[in-house]
Amino acid sequence: MRIYGVQTDIEWERKSINHERVHAMLESLGPEPGSLVVLPEMFATGFSMNVSLINDAETLETERFLSDRAAALGVYLLGGVVVADGRGRGRNQCVIYSPEGVEIARYSKIRPFTLGGEADHYDAGEQVVVFECGGFRVSPFICYDLRFPELFRAAALRGANLITVIASWPEVRISHWETLLRARAIENQCYVVGVNRTGVDPNSKYSGRSMIIDPGGEVLADAGKDEGVISAGIDCETVGNYRRTLPFLADMHPEILNTRQR
Repeated sequence: MRIYGVQTDIEWERKSINHERVHAMLESLGPEPGSLVVLPEMFATGFSMNVSLINDAETLETERFLSDRAAALGVYLLGGVVVADGRGRGRNQCVIYSPEGVEIARYSKIRPFTLGGEADHYDAGEQVVVFECGGFRVSPFICYDLRFPELFRAAALRGANLITVIASWPEVRISHWETLLRARAIENQCYVVGVNRTGVDPNSKYSGRSMIIDPGGEVLADAGKDEGVISAGIDCETVGNYRRTLPFLADMHPEILNTRQR
């Protein structure tokens, strides 16, 4: 399967402009049918705490955009959205659409970024999610989740062999992003695809560094700092062979994991 990471420069809280930008990038890209295309966290608005403005539960415009683009291109499409709960709070989510434009999975960020005030506006998700895509078992995560390896272990225990992390990860800690993505791939012996944004917003500067990493921690593609797309071919056999050659996962102790995250 081929996977693409779309690293965008997001206009602050301007959905229509960001939809148009992603549309143009995808049209220019012409992704391979049946591939997985990954967009950043809150790709339509930026990492905003303005839940009522960016909520997709009322308009569904970003979700319709993702569904339409997935069907038009014949790809699996994963992107970050926000859904409000009617109480002024929301969920920071990623949603995945099939090549037919049908929603096949939805994940709510389990670890809101408390330092940035996210926990004051967004409720935490409760469950790791695993879905089927191109022969892979895929588990999606969002940004700050990356700092909590127990979540990724739970995904590995559920058979995940491909992990995606969509993010608005600031430039000031970009070295952590790079290191933690590789660590999650190495410790879980799976592909990891991290898709970050670039550009600036009222709170932070972002320097991209979206990456596709193989089960041994080798970087297959790195987007650098500028807006653009990375791509790599990945296959389940590579993961299976690697895990059989180095069967480290067989020595895990599932009982140490918090069952709430399974």
